[in-house]
Amino acid sequence: MLPDDVARAVSRYLAVADRLLPGRISGFYVVGSVALRAWRAGRSDIDFVAVADGDLSARDLRRLALLHKAGNLPAAWQALIRGRPHIPGTLNGVFVAAGDLGEPVTRIRPVASHSGPTFKRGSGFEVNPVVWKVLLEKGVTVRGPAPGELGLDPEPGRLREWNLQQLHGHFAAFAGKAMSAKPPRKPLLPAYRVAMAAVLTPPRLHHTIATGEVISKEAAAEYALDTFEARWHPLIRLALARRLGQPGPEVGDARGLPRLVGEFMAEVIADADRKG
Repeated sequence: MLPDDVARAVSRYLAVADRLLPGRISGFYVVGSVALRAWRAGRSDIDFVAVADGDLSARDLRRLALLHKAGNLPAAWQALIRGRPHIPGTLNGVFVAAGDLGEPVTRIRPVASHSGPTFKRGSGFEVNPVVWKVLLEKGVTVRGPAPGELGLDPEPGRLREWNLQQLHGHFAAFAGKAMSAKPPRKPLLPAYRVAMAAVLTPPRLHHTIATGEVISKEAAAEYALDTFEARWHPLIRLALARRLGQPGPEVGDARGLPRLVGEFMAEVIADADRKG
């Protein structure tokens, strides 16, 4: 079952998809926070994996790019009238050819992907062992056969390796920049908010490396409180409170938060190496 807000958003999105690409989207599965039972109205995105039938022409791909804009107009409008720099409720996901579903996940080349304002042809981060594990075990079917009937291969033997690669790639680079004089920024968002939004993902990856299971960012906060030293607890609690839209503890001057986040990430990565 999908939350009502998610069901309405997905229905609108697929209605647009079927007008732009009639008969071509044969499967549609909701993953991410919805599948992990951690979706929050007005705060979370809606992640999906869609199955495309047949070869998509250049014209079809242009229509997929249009789908991301037209299918997400209601979410964009709500964000605009509420003055939010990000757009909760956006449908972000990846399109995979039906004939490729049975391939090992790391060998699949996506048809296209939508993420935030970006549309990419021939690539998509979401085709990876973590998302495929969630899809197979917890994905919510909106259209098409159940995930267990798709012949998916999440490559469980590569799950820990993949998570370690993410920590040593993107998150090690993020931590290094966060500890520098020029921490990461995004349009309309100060550096401390960008840093705080990233706090809970490394513990989430750490949990998968340690246990082989995938959890939500909210569950990762509880895991981090149980796993890492007490000096990090105010930062973790603040990150969780921000995710839930609640007031959190004071953690010093906001200008110092990016460095603190970077230091925490570095510790998570070092501990993950010992677990891995």
